[in-house]
Amino acid sequence: MFLGIDTSNYTTSAALYDEKNNEIIQRKKLLPVKEGELGLRQSDAVFSHVKQLGDIVSDLIGENKYNIDAIGVSTRPRDIDGSYMPCFLVGEMVTKTLSSVLSVKRYEFSHQQGHIVAALFSAGRLDLLNEKFIAFHLSGGTTEALLVTPDEDRIIKCEKIAGSSDLKAGQAVDRVGVMLGLPFPAGKYLEELALMSTAKYKIKPTMKGFDCCLSGIENKCKKMLDSGEKKEDIALFCLKSIEAALCGMTDALLSEYGKLPLIYAGGVMSNKIIRKTIEDKYSGIFALPEFSSDNAAGIAVLSSVAAKK
Repeated sequence: MFLGIDTSNYTTSAALYDEKNNEIIQRKKLLPVKEGELGLRQSDAVFSHVKQLGDIVSDLIGENKYNIDAIGVSTRPRDIDGSYMPCFLVGEMVTKTLSSVLSVKRYEFSHQQGHIVAALFSAGRLDLLNEKFIAFHLSGGTTEALLVTPDEDRIIKCEKIAGSSDLKAGQAVDRVGVMLGLPFPAGKYLEELALMSTAKYKIKPTMKGFDCCLSGIENKCKKMLDSGEKKEDIALFCLKSIEAALCGMTDALLSEYGKLPLIYAGGVMSNKIIRKTIEDKYSGIFALPEFSSDNAAGIAVLSSVAAKK
């Protein structure tokens, strides 16, 4: 059994990976955000993780006597030099303690690697860990396309090949959602609202090479709200604008890199509206919602792979 822990800026997460049965047991809890606010300061996120992580791990393990073979933890947002957020220090500290007490090996990964591998696990495509593919990671802090290749030391190497030149997809979702009076994080609420709309939009994305530009979404949605347009139509416009940008990036990258498998990970990719279009148009591979939003499942799986090295 392999334990994974992830302490992102949105969610406290822990997961157990049963390699023999290829099963994941996970527990997670959103960090508390005051109504009307757009996220947390890092100091508040760290404090919330300290309060929540012990209960999350206790609830996950319970009274069961699991034999933990190795522990994985996300210690940084991305697998590049200089990538750092204080909230990941909580998971790092706790796993160092657990590793010492349990006398098992501990492996460090990036939050982004965890998202990608969680999507592969959920889609039943862990075989792609041994192949080259393109992964899109869209969340509150990241909108990137990555060329992913097998790596002896890192398990997977993620090279950024495209992204948003300004606002991130998750930021657009949350800002528009809060603008419409929805709770933060706004993803699932914005989707529910958008599904009530009967509007039709044909949106041309703003592209700069392989990169997309998303800052215009928030401005346009504010104008729509000020002019009295229906909130459900504004919600749909926001999501369809992100969808158009994602399609623009996908088309450009397929032209450059050829027909590679396409993985779509991160909280924004749990959206049913965007998912249907991408699946129909590109046969994109998606995770179930519980493996798209922040989680520790991918970290647990990665620790099992690392233990074999």
